[in-house]
Amino acid sequence: MKRCYPKHWVECKFGDVIQIKNGFAFKSKDFKKTNGIPIVKQTQLAGEKVDLSKCVYVDKSFLKSKSDFILKKGDILLGMSGSLGKFCIYDLDEPALQNQRVGKIEPISINYLDKRYCWHFLNTIETLLKEKGKGLGVSNISPSDIEDLPFPLPPLNEQKRITEKLDAILPKVKSAKARLEKIPVILKKFRQSVLAAACSGRLTEDWREGKDLPEPQRGSLSMFSDIISGYAFKSTDFRKQGVPVIKISNVQYGKYEEDTNQEYLPESFLKRYPNFVVRSGDILIALTRPITNDTLKVCLYPEGRQNALLNQRVALLKTKDSVSRSYLLLVLQTYEFKENIKKNLSETLQPNLSPKDLGFIEIEIPPLEEQHEIVRRVEKLFALADSIEE
Repeated sequence: MKRCYPKHWVECKFGDVIQIKNGFAFKSKDFKKTNGIPIVKQTQLAGEKVDLSKCVYVDKSFLKSKSDFILKKGDILLGMSGSLGKFCIYDLDEPALQNQRVGKIEPISINYLDKRYCWHFLNTIETLLKEKGKGLGVSNISPSDIEDLPFPLPPLNEQKRITEKLDAILPKVKSAKARLEKIPVILKKFRQSVLAAACSGRLTEDWREGKDLPEPQRGSLSMFSDIISGYAFKSTDFRKQGVPVIKISNVQYGKYEEDTNQEYLPESFLKRYPNFVVRSGDILIALTRPITNDTLKVCLYPEGRQNALLNQRVALLKTKDSVSRSYLLLVLQTYEFKENIKKNLSETLQPNLSPKDLGFIEIEIPPLEEQHEIVRRVEKLFALADSIEE
């Protein structure tokens, strides 16, 4: 499909306005660690600027014998093997030499092409260059592949105006992107702070004022819920339809995750294995590798779902009458509870948690009325965090 460009713009080939010079294959015997002329390899093409912190050097005599490969300040460099799509600007005052498979892009005439405009264009074709790479083990791209790319060429004065605007805008974009990337971490800390306040009583201090409430109860998890470990159903019993089997992959960070390859058991198993039936709202916790990404795998089986059966290495928590399932789920997601889990994991390549050790972990449970208020407040604060994240 032909692209539409503004009036006075010309669509040409990139090779009509630039030339690509490949680097020289310096011999490893000529390299030294210090003192000399730095060699720019593909590994030095990091970010927008060349990184010479771990480069090798050659003798200064190479400046004369390999003068065609001297790099000067402002040269645009391109990786042509391995990690394709790497671009850099050589921004140092002292000269360097260009190694093989590092391409140097130069305008054929500065009367037609602004170097900074060329740089900004290159950043729009990063994905395209990766797609054009050839080779089995290591991807390579030839100068002709790059030179054949369509190139929109505005008048020189307009190129400079575009460049000025992009140079002013893009640092702000990068700064905003860096701040946005911090938001998930900040929100994770916020949620943990909310959970800590909720399960320590700080979140509902104002709500308790003037109320005659019983003291919170402290005891082992098994005091407040029955803990049932899943059953090792035989693989020959699995079906394509019937009662869904809950496996460890379904239990994620506060959420139940659907399995794209969901397996089922016969309907008759609901009566044959009544102790392993999972109902909507039941709490599930992983027993093998229960902590990944420094987060405990625990969730509720979603409301409105048909009854399921619990597979091995997943535990089911059935709360007593004095405990809200939603409140207990908050307790299980706290930093304190996660750290207690860590202390009870088996020290193997596949860390496991026994239902018995899980049941011994101590928690504190406030009166039921306060549990409901805590859940209401936490859900409101979490909803705010979710909206910010979206």
